[in-house]
Amino acid sequence: MTFEEVKKVTGILLEFLPNTLKLFAWTIVLSIPVGVLVTMLKKCRFKPISWLTNLYILVMRGTPLMLQIIAIYYAVPLIIASAAKQGKTGGIYDVLTNIKNNENYMFIALVTAFVLNYAAYFAEIFRGGIEAIPKGQYEAASMLGMTKMQTFFRIILPQVTKRVIPATSNEVIVLVKDTSLANVIAFAEITMKAKQQMNLYSSITPLFIAGAFYFVLNAIVTVVFAVIEKKFDYYK
Repeated sequence: MTFEEVKKVTGILLEFLPNTLKLFAWTIVLSIPVGVLVTMLKKCRFKPISWLTNLYILVMRGTPLMLQIIAIYYAVPLIIASAAKQGKTGGIYDVLTNIKNNENYMFIALVTAFVLNYAAYFAEIFRGGIEAIPKGQYEAASMLGMTKMQTFFRIILPQVTKRVIPATSNEVIVLVKDTSLANVIAFAEITMKAKQQMNLYSSITPLFIAGAFYFVLNAIVTVVFAVIEKKFDYYK
């Protein structure tokens, strides 16, 4: 490829970079709080809830994200088609039909798959961080007259945050690369466009350019988490 062709391909990938960043951002914003919720449900003393949560985590971590994306993307149309054959209407079927007819359905399906997948991983990271806190700290906080809520937010949460930063950083870096799986359902992001340009120019250079995009994004993520980790240095 000539320099002008490389420049043109880079410009095309830049046009679709916002789609990749949007998928990444929505996944982070939603999967972390959902992961915290899943952690709480897993630690629930009511065993059926704990068992169902463990099953959810097992399924999400035990099957490929690519298959989860495909399954969720095609699940709604299949449910609607099945309901139509049986003559079922109203209620949940109307809701699913509205979702399917939404112009952003593909993106909604993608975000749902990514959030469900990454929430399971974040849940295990957070659970490990919470269980690493010595029980004596809970007892000491209780002796000082602190409520469970005060103990969690003032004593436990800052220490858990410090402990889970490295593992969370690793998952976020993986997420940046996993956004490339969105092309499995033809979502227009940089990997899909790189493959199209590769076929157009009969060259693998567009893939290397896409790889450079991911490298830069992960370099930024690494720096951001290094700064965050440094902010928590006072927790030795």
